[in-house]
Amino acid sequence: MEGPERREKLIAILEDRKGKSISGSEIARELGVSRQIIVQDIALLRAANKNIVSTTKGYLLHRQETGIVSRCFLVRHSTEQIEDELCTIVDHGGKILDVIVRHDIYGEIRTDLIISNREDVYAFVKRVNENQTVPLKELTDGTHLHTVEASNEYILDSIEEALRAKDYLV
Repeated sequence: MEGPERREKLIAILEDRKGKSISGSEIARELGVSRQIIVQDIALLRAANKNIVSTTKGYLLHRQETGIVSRCFLVRHSTEQIEDELCTIVDHGGKILDVIVRHDIYGEIRTDLIISNREDVYAFVKRVNENQTVPLKELTDGTHLHTVEASNEYILDSIEEALRAKDYLV
């Protein structure tokens, strides 16, 4: 199968998942190629403005739904409060798209999270703990941004209020 045809099938696989992630290895098996080929195809598709997101669970095609609004929240908290902060956002109806830090030397560092519910929060926190990962926020003394999506501005206002009440909002 030629590259363009394979990339079309890759997009079709991601679309069929309806916002659920799939690992590069699974895609590679399905298309009969190596995982490295999939990584290269993903890079080419991103360069062609396909909004493919890498998450801790794999790849997904992110399409902002009509009527969805987003807002960036500048927050600061301890590492022990990560779970509470993320649960606060999802419990109020938000979807956490990413985490961003602005470092004096390295500039803006951003990574996709795609956290929609408590199950996602717990899986993320578990991975951080199991891998003894230092969260990005540690580069900036706990201060970081999250881009959050919701179905309306009222929900984003509610999230902002809740983060402020917990003294997470900067």
